[in-house]
Order: sequence, then structure tokens, then C-alpha cells
Amino acid sequence: MKAVDNVTVPVRKALRTVARDASLSAVVAGIISALVNYSGPFLIVLAATRAAGLDEAHTASWVWAVSIGNGLCSIALSAFTRIPVIVAWSTPGAALLIASLGGFAFSDAVGAFLVASVAAAIAGWTGWFGWLLDHVPAPVLQALLAGVLLPFVVTATDAFASAPLLAGSVIVAFFVGKRLVDRYAVPLALVVGIAVAAVAGAFEPVTTGFSVTVPVLTVPTFDPAALVSIGLPLFIVTMASQNAPGLALLRSEGYRPDDRLLVGSISTASAVLTPFGNHGINIAAITAAIATGPESHPDRSRRWIAGLSAGTVYLLVGVFGGFLVAGFQSIPAETITALAAVALLASTLTALSGAVSGATNGAPHSAVAALTTLAVTMSGVVLLNVGSAFWGVLAGSAVYLALRPRSPRPEPAALSGTPRVPSSHVPGPACASRRSPRR
Repeated sequence: MKAVDNVTVPVRKALRTVARDASLSAVVAGIISALVNYSGPFLIVLAATRAAGLDEAHTASWVWAVSIGNGLCSIALSAFTRIPVIVAWSTPGAALLIASLGGFAFSDAVGAFLVASVAAAIAGWTGWFGWLLDHVPAPVLQALLAGVLLPFVVTATDAFASAPLLAGSVIVAFFVGKRLVDRYAVPLALVVGIAVAAVAGAFEPVTTGFSVTVPVLTVPTFDPAALVSIGLPLFIVTMASQNAPGLALLRSEGYRPDDRLLVGSISTASAVLTPFGNHGINIAAITAAIATGPESHPDRSRRWIAGLSAGTVYLLVGVFGGFLVAGFQSIPAETITALAAVALLASTLTALSGAVSGATNGAPHSAVAALTTLAVTMSGVVLLNVGSAFWGVLAGSAVYLALRPRSPRPEPAALSGTPRVPSSHVPGPACASRRSPRR
């Protein structure tokens, strides 16, 4: 009986904590975060599976692996840290794989996935990655985040141009909500957008049947050419384009994430799931901004619930992958694009403000470095199979170091004509305060 109590008491306490912090806005923010992932970036993952020539069973296993990994890590880390930790697959990594998978056996690709995830886990657990981020100027990291998020805000204009009713209803509902019920502006935009799309008959029919996904095991093999062509670029892209902006996002929202715990544990889970097709999971940046900002909840200590709801959606999709993915993708693209744009407004504004703050606080060199980072990141340039986020940080940091004012050297006492006086003999309050006279 005592053993049962030892289990039930912590469970009841955890449930009370969830009930206390739960809110509709945070739950919806997590759902939208997962929804945006499956309706947009997920198409790149599917394209990568086609590039690898996978059959339906292995493709479903790939979907299962990334979804289960995202779900378990999002729920566990959000609950443990009380931070809205959103985990996602590496979208830039999947884009990289489209061009690089074709010439290798899938088992060789899985071996490269495994090496990349193990390398990321080592960089995370040892603190190397966190140390590196700590030495990147804060405005540069903020500009990196702004460069990642801003294109998704801008694309709302294209969505409105192609489907004014679908995108416009989401945008109008959001700003009406901001005026009347600020906290529920994003949920209102979601409901209105889905309702308008349904009335307009814009949903695509779902033809996939309802079934449980069965993972397929692929034993990894290690081809040196695949490790260089797939594993190394995948490691660099995942760390620079996903984990770096993801940690920067959490810091910009006032959190103090443990980079060792987050990067290390997520990359370890990624390595465990690679034999089932997972190419890499990591800290989310774009979709995480929906869950970590004030649109999720005004009180940042209650936003961690969004991590639970996003993780739950990931787990459901992992188990019933084919049917639910088809359902997500049946929602009109314009509705999803507009919804993502309005949900990312607050986080994008925070990142932009942090990036250019140096222009008004007496550090113009940091603003120039941030603008360089923003421009390179938004350019989408890919060099040596590495995306623009990495080059943006590199370029911005180089500009920051080049323009940073040099600290003036103290003038020697012999040249200045002023004798050096030991600090303990300097008269004044500072000295007197150290040794009070006896009464």
C-alpha cells in the first residue's frame, strides 16, 4: 500500500500543478505550433523520404520516429523545467537531405543520422555548444532569431494576395481579438480561419484511412562518404540553424534554459530513434515562438503548458500518423500561413528590438553587426551545403569584432606626472567605510 502511495502522490501533485497553470491560450498555442509544423515544414521531410526512395512503410516509420521524439521530449522537458520547450525535426536538415540522399543506401544515411545526433549530444552534454553561444554577441543572436522569424511574417502578404478571404479572415480576427480580448487573439484567429475555410469549401478531402503506425527498424551502416556528405553537414545545420535560434528564442523571452540539458537530452533521444528513420530532432525556433511568447500567456511561468499540448499532438500524430498528417495538410495553406504570421508577431518584434537596441544605447557597432546578421540570414544563401543562419551568425560576429571600439589603455603614472597611490591610502568615504573609528 505504501508503494502505491509513493507513486500516486507525485502524480496527483503533478496533475494539480498542470490544472493550476493550464489555460486555453497556452493549450491552443501548443496545438498551433504543432499544426504549423505538420502543414508546412513537414512537406520538406516527405520530400526527403522520396529522395531516399523509401517505400510507404519506411516513410511512415520516419514520420513515427520524428513525431514520437518531438512529443516525448516536449512533454518531459517542459514538465521538468517549467519552460515551454518545443521540439521539432530539423527542417533545414531535411532540405539538405533532399539533395544528398540519392546516392547512398538508406542504411548508410541512417548511420550518418546516428553520427550527427551523437555528435550533437556530445556538444550539448559537455557544454561546448552553450559556451560557444555565450561568446556570440547578444544583438547578433537576436538578429539571427529575427532573420529566421521575419520571413514567416512577411509571407502573410503573399497568402492574402492569393486568397484574400482565407488569409484576410485570420488577420482581421487576430487584430479584432487584440483589441477586444488580447489574450485570446490567436485562438480566435484559429477558430475563424478554420470556419471560413470550411464554409468556403477550401478543405482538401482526406483519403488516408485511420490506422496505427508500425515503426520499421533499419540497422545503420557507416559509409565514410555518407558521413562526410550527410552526417557532417546535418550536424552543422542542425546546431546552427535550429538549436542556436531555439536557445536564443528562449533567452529573449526571459527564460534561462539549461543548454546542456536541452541540447544533450534531445540529441540523445534523436540518436535512439535514428534506426527507425529519424534524421534529427532539435529545439524548435520558428514554431516554438508561437508557444513561448505573450500570445501563449501573459505570465511566462504558465507558458510551459504549451509544451505539453504540442507534445501531445506530436504523440497522437506519431501513433496515427498517416490519417492525422493528411488531416493537417487538408487545411488551406493560406490559412496556416496567415495563422503562423500573426502568432509570430510578438516574438519577431522582441527579436528585432533586441537586435537594433545598440543604435539607441550608444553601441552603433552592435546594431550594424545585427543588421548584417539579419540580412545574411534572410537571404537564404546556402554555401558548402550550410544554410544562411550559420553564415549570418558568422558574418555578424565578424563585423561586431571588427567594429568594436578598443578599450583605451591606462596611462602609466610615470608619464602622466601623477604618482600612484595605493587604494588603501586614498582618503574619502570609501576608505573610511572600511575601518570605522572606535568610540
